[in-house]
Amino acid sequence: MNRSQARENMIEQQIRPWDVLDQRVLDVLGEIPREQFVDEQYHGVAYSDHRMPIGHGQEMLNPNVDARMIQALALQNTDSVLEIGTGSGYTATCLSRLCRNVETVEISTPLADAARGRFAEMACSNISSHNLDASEIWDAADEYDAIAFTGSVQKIPEYYKLKMAVGARLFVVVGDANAPTMTAMLLTRLTEQEWTSDSLFETCVPPLQNFSAPAGPDDFEF
Repeated sequence: MNRSQARENMIEQQIRPWDVLDQRVLDVLGEIPREQFVDEQYHGVAYSDHRMPIGHGQEMLNPNVDARMIQALALQNTDSVLEIGTGSGYTATCLSRLCRNVETVEISTPLADAARGRFAEMACSNISSHNLDASEIWDAADEYDAIAFTGSVQKIPEYYKLKMAVGARLFVVVGDANAPTMTAMLLTRLTEQEWTSDSLFETCVPPLQNFSAPAGPDDFEF
């Protein structure tokens, strides 16, 4: 099977059945060569319905989870996006096709370096990459239009909620790393002091490194 056919099958058999119907999102997923973001030994299964090892103890998200996340963020071409967890660089590349610019943060130096190389190969001139621990305070910009967490957390950091512009969306998977299921959530900032949260679906994804603070009783009340 050629790669073009594999991408089409991924969309029709994995992504559409998960209610991803935004044509802009489907077009991007159909264009980006997913196999270029994994080691050569995984090229033949790059479009399969499971997480893909990318080295250094990390994995690429399932295609359907990536797709639901990107669709949920409802990006406009003028949006500024922050991604927490660059990983292979695949998600940032997809996001970059749908917005004005992407800032992406990765704690692993080898993964960050490899992703930068892929961004250059894919001519992603609107992606800026940071190699740092995003669980700590850093000089992130203010008023992002969208924020995407590509790994799970036990608690949504207040720091990133306050980095959202009014009207911005934040996608995150919340849950204990040892739990059988987690909840994918979408936060929307309504005003300077008000957020809403919506539960999107259940899934299970690897945790982001160092985002291990236990969730408190008020974490999901805005």
